[in-house]
Amino acid sequence: MEKSAQPSNGSPSSTAAELESVSKIYGTFAALRNVSASFESGTCTVIVGENGAGKSTLLRVLAGLITPTRGTARVFSESPHSQRRRMAYMSHSTMLYDELTAMENLNYFASLHREGGCACVGSPEMALRAVGLDPNLTRPVGQYSQGMRQRASLARVLQTDPEILLLDEPFSNLDVASAHHMVELLADFRTWPVVGGGKRTILLTTHQAHLAEPIADTTLNMRGGQIVQPEAATK
Repeated sequence: MEKSAQPSNGSPSSTAAELESVSKIYGTFAALRNVSASFESGTCTVIVGENGAGKSTLLRVLAGLITPTRGTARVFSESPHSQRRRMAYMSHSTMLYDELTAMENLNYFASLHREGGCACVGSPEMALRAVGLDPNLTRPVGQYSQGMRQRASLARVLQTDPEILLLDEPFSNLDVASAHHMVELLADFRTWPVVGGGKRTILLTTHQAHLAEPIADTTLNMRGGQIVQPEAATK
């Protein structure tokens, strides 16, 4: 079955996130140019393109980290900022403190979420075990391999139990084996039950589309701040 990331006439309840004529302009540079797309709940959309294509900007708009210059972004039919508790964003940087253990890192970030009024933080120990890391490992993450660091970073965002997972270049600097392991972890995440019903949704950017192919329902190509050739992956 083919799934499209383009606007459709489907039920609003099936739409996890959408962009309507969104542009993001920095001075004379347009990082996004009149982008419209919708992303169905329960799907994995892979966004591909070269550096500077607008992939990261698109994710940051949906994450509520930046505001569009023009147009509208919605998550579950509301502003991204109001729905941030239901999302998690993992940048290409791991956002981990090298001198801390993985458990110390996750405990610290969990405390920040709680102080911010988010009650959706789960168990750091369970999140680490979910990505195949030992929560009792006393080695600081600065001594981890790149693959282990990426898994620890994924655990950091998974502990918030997100309905929408936004991943910016999750395969960056990973060898093939580690990238395949990451894909397996994401496939498992999609099967996690959602409290109150619903489905897990993934938006993932990469310039290595073949690595994400096993979990991709839809692939979008970006160039120059625009979606230039949507291609639905056939399962």
